[in-house]
Amino acid sequence: MSGPARGRRRHAITLRALWPCLGPCLGPILALTAFDATFARAQTLTPDLLRPVRDGFVSPQDSPLRRTADNNTGNSVDELRPRARDTPAPSRIGNIPTYGLAAASGASASGYESLNRTRKKPKYYPGQARPKPPPGPGSRAPVISTDPARRSIPPSATANKPPIPPAMASSVAGQPLRKRLRIDDDPFGSVGDYAGGFLIKSAVELGGGYDSNPGRTAVAKGSPFVVVAPEFLAVSDWERHAVVADLRGSFTGYGNHFPPPGDGTISSVPTNLDRPDFTGHIDGRLDVSHNTRLTGEVRLRVATDNPGSPNIQAGLAKYPVYATLGSTVGVDQNFNWLQLSAGGTVDRTVYTDSKLTDGTSTSNDDRNFNQFGGLGRLSYDLLPGVKPFAEAEGDSRVHDVRLDRSGFARDSSGGYVKAGSSFEFSRLLTGELALGYAARDYVDPRLDRLQGLLTSASLTWTATPLTTAKFYSATSIDETTVPGVSGVLTHIYTAEADHDFRRWLTAIGKFTWGSLDYQGDGRRDKIYTVSGDLIYKMTRSLWVKGTLRRDRLDSNIPGNSTASTVAMLGIRVQN
Repeated sequence: MSGPARGRRRHAITLRALWPCLGPCLGPILALTAFDATFARAQTLTPDLLRPVRDGFVSPQDSPLRRTADNNTGNSVDELRPRARDTPAPSRIGNIPTYGLAAASGASASGYESLNRTRKKPKYYPGQARPKPPPGPGSRAPVISTDPARRSIPPSATANKPPIPPAMASSVAGQPLRKRLRIDDDPFGSVGDYAGGFLIKSAVELGGGYDSNPGRTAVAKGSPFVVVAPEFLAVSDWERHAVVADLRGSFTGYGNHFPPPGDGTISSVPTNLDRPDFTGHIDGRLDVSHNTRLTGEVRLRVATDNPGSPNIQAGLAKYPVYATLGSTVGVDQNFNWLQLSAGGTVDRTVYTDSKLTDGTSTSNDDRNFNQFGGLGRLSYDLLPGVKPFAEAEGDSRVHDVRLDRSGFARDSSGGYVKAGSSFEFSRLLTGELALGYAARDYVDPRLDRLQGLLTSASLTWTATPLTTAKFYSATSIDETTVPGVSGVLTHIYTAEADHDFRRWLTAIGKFTWGSLDYQGDGRRDKIYTVSGDLIYKMTRSLWVKGTLRRDRLDSNIPGNSTASTVAMLGIRVQN
């Protein structure tokens, strides 16, 4: 053998040879040591002794390599010391064992975690800088700051919030949870009140101004005026079925009167120009099944003839008022993507007697009539947001008096057909657009057939969150009392732009143009209207509104063209 092994072997052979000689001498010494009064003490083996670490004989509290609270794994010196025999070991039942460092504690914010736990994403406040996503595969992940300090204080943190009653916060024990209100996109819109299963909103507008030509005559004469316009809206809030009531009216009163000329001629303008206007309808839907619905509508229209219309008699004390009451009952049936709608209509139009300036009155019974008709509509969901349709309507009008004041039989039958599509592209462009043809035949052979192009449109384009553009178009066949004229084919087009300078300041610009074709005598009128509104929304309940409008009518009949300028300022109170 080589190295130290040969030395140890040599020492062992030497001690084995000397043991017989040293044994008799060491015996008495060991005996005296055993009977000595002072017992020999051995060194106890503790964890501080023979520690298999560097500086193992140094006390733990003095060791420069001792574990601190940051890297403590649970294996402290006290835990390694032997326990007393009478002290039981701690129970492990119900205790979660710890094994030093927690799992995945060494993983970074974007590293791998063996427990496959979802890491919490940091929350950002308004105005706080956010890390940009990596440009592509293989790039380094962005550094996400875990600093809890806010870079900007949100307004909600410093706002003075009033306390919410426990009943509204649904924190009362045993109280059912309150139904969450829908998000209100209009911060200054009316809130309304709930009455049972209905949401009710009401409003009234009070305004006054000046009209440079309220009678719409060739020789203008102005007058101040006041307007009172109430509104009422009730919408059901049910899971099935629906009812909507929309009632809107107004009354315009003028400060000046227009007495007849002193030379004895008859004036074409009534002495009193006050007139009402009301439009209301109540719609209902009964959901029989998922694909079948019953629909119904009751409508009412109260108004007068438009100022400057040839239907107005000469020598009137005030405008005669007419009322049209009607109803529609129908059914909607879905066949997968195909929808079929059909219904029947009944309408009744009645005029009041005409009050003349001489104190007498004349009857307007020849203008009263009943209308019976039916309509059908077929639509198909071609694409998401695109739904083409075709619609047809037919009706018959029967007058109370067979011959009118001029000796013409006004009973007629007619209708229209049109085709178009509805749109809904990401809520940016919504509405529908259609083209068609309308016609009406009269019983009297002296009255020509009334016919023409039909346009129907109702489009809303949300150009920006602050700007909205709208376009409306309507075509109607109206009755007339002009001798030899079958009726009036009316086309009206309206373009409107709304812009919010602030949430509380809105400007509305509107341009309307149209044509009135009196088929039978060659008269054709063109109308133009330009208006601007400025609305200042003080609160949800109080608005201030200013209006400036210019009206113009151009007629191919000499002496019938008119123009007027209207300025008005008013307030709107709503709930």
